[in-house]
Amino acid sequence: MNRFPIGIFDSGYGGLTILKALEKAFPQYDFVYLGDNARAPYGPRSFETIYKFTSEGVAFLLKEKKCRLIILACNTASARALRQIQQTSFQPWAEEGYRVLGVIRPTIESLAPFSRTKHIGLLATSGTVASETYLREGEEYAPDLTIIQQACPMLVPLIESGECHSEGTRFFVKTYLEELLSKDVEIDTILLACTHYPLIKEMISEIAPPHITILPQGEIIVNSLKSYLERHPEMEQLLSNGGQHLFFTTEESHAFEQAARQFVGRAISATTVNIAGMTLDRDC
Repeated sequence: MNRFPIGIFDSGYGGLTILKALEKAFPQYDFVYLGDNARAPYGPRSFETIYKFTSEGVAFLLKEKKCRLIILACNTASARALRQIQQTSFQPWAEEGYRVLGVIRPTIESLAPFSRTKHIGLLATSGTVASETYLREGEEYAPDLTIIQQACPMLVPLIESGECHSEGTRFFVKTYLEELLSKDVEIDTILLACTHYPLIKEMISEIAPPHITILPQGEIIVNSLKSYLERHPEMEQLLSNGGQHLFFTTEESHAFEQAARQFVGRAISATTVNIAGMTLDRDC
């Protein structure tokens, strides 16, 4: 039986925090990571552009790297492209047993136990907030929760510039937290709904009031994947078990390798690829 790796797609580096958590939980599986760093960040871009870029990334992982299961480890891509991909050009792949999953629904389904008040604050990119996907998914899958959103447009550029400990980053974290908490005094849990933000979790925790829980997504996604594979043993049987991790980027590979170190905590080797123009068409 042929076996295949798990694909991880992100608009840039943030998905590496998800990959790091998955590698720790599933050291036996092969993973292929693709970061569309040359076109990041996705947050400020239009719906149409995010859909196009995400489709190209998924097509690369499907066609070039033979991934049977792909995780969009990017809240913006999950919010603004996943549903359309699943319902349109990905359908022929789905009929053959391929799957592309996002990070928003499993996150929503896991939030309730973390909050006593059931009022959850959300720090995210402008694109994720504007999509209101967390609000819609919350209404459907966690109707007992009240979700309050806060766009944080400066955080991803600062993190990717290596400014995780700078006073400038601290200023914006403080500003965004104050804006978020002013919207609802009952918030007792804040979800870091961008995969970059775990790199500044300590700073966020220091600035936030002490009674508030700061919640990254990594462990949530790990538990979600465990549950998914238990419910779909036919997929688990198709996953390759070499423990190999490959990294691809749409930017210059050396730059990616240098920046990625802070996300995964080790040196990696990456390959530059061009995904522009790739499609999910089964005839291509």
